[in-house]
Amino acid sequence: MSKASPRISIVLPFRDAATFLADAVESILKQSDVDLELLAIDDGSIDAGPVIVRDFGQRDTRVRCLSTGGDGIVAALNLGLAKAKAPYLARMDADDFSHPNRLERQIEFLDAHPEIGLVASRIEHWTPDEESRPGYAAYVEWTNGLLLPEDLARSRFVESPFAHPSVVFRKELVEKFGGYREGPFPEDYELWLRWMESGVRMQKLPQVLLRWRDHDQRLSRRDQRYSVDAFYEMKLVYLKRWLAGNNPFHPQVKIWGAGRTTRARVAFLEREGVQVAGYYDVDPRKIGEPRKGLTVRPIEEIPPPGEEFIVAMVGARGGREKIAAYLANRGHREGVDFILAA
Repeated sequence: MSKASPRISIVLPFRDAATFLADAVESILKQSDVDLELLAIDDGSIDAGPVIVRDFGQRDTRVRCLSTGGDGIVAALNLGLAKAKAPYLARMDADDFSHPNRLERQIEFLDAHPEIGLVASRIEHWTPDEESRPGYAAYVEWTNGLLLPEDLARSRFVESPFAHPSVVFRKELVEKFGGYREGPFPEDYELWLRWMESGVRMQKLPQVLLRWRDHDQRLSRRDQRYSVDAFYEMKLVYLKRWLAGNNPFHPQVKIWGAGRTTRARVAFLEREGVQVAGYYDVDPRKIGEPRKGLTVRPIEEIPPPGEEFIVAMVGARGGREKIAAYLANRGHREGVDFILAA
């Protein structure tokens, strides 16, 4: 296939990423049996990153050097999407490492499954300084357990079900449903939720094909758009719409979790027209009517399936799994009788 028509375009934005950038670029250029182009988009770097990329471009014509002038990550991503020549688009970050057969496997999967619009892979959580970062490690363990379209769709209100630099998707999705949006929210998670809402089916390969480098300077650790509150404020918009179409008792729901933080987040749903008929909790100190207008019942009083819809919003580590198991053991079906949203 000619250089003018690569099979896949890799979009790699970067800003002040000279420390790891060469490793990331080399991991793409060493991909096995793939006709590719690498779009490296400088988003206002003041370090040696642009020089590194230009040097790669002089040695390898598959590397295209672009620049936003520093307009931000969303502008850089959308510039890459607009300039891409291939029917498949892959994401890559400047501090990660793609395994040599990553893109070959993902292309083969999309070729064989035209009903799937996006495919990701399992990832390896890697801390180069060998420091323990249990938060991200727990997230990787969770997301690596979600492979099939149905599981990914059901779990999408818990957290972003994909590591952004692990995905490959069809360019036609951008043309049909739009690319990344600017806003005070994680741009990748918003994209997955919007595309899933539009009916796009997504899957994840069982192989680990990306080494996800976790360090203190990752954008997701420094930027408020990736804070816990930003995730909730954005995903609850999509949860509200999902409830309208999937909750047989809409607009009424029951909430599992009566803590102060949960109630503050539930207030958004209430402002958007969702009616909270009551709360459940396992903490006996919260049972009863701790304040006017707040009724909290023990989980033993949850009725049989088919009598109400429960939104579980307990964010404590391990709580989600216990809630799902408790409800499933009593015949409640995830996505039918309850949904996990934390």
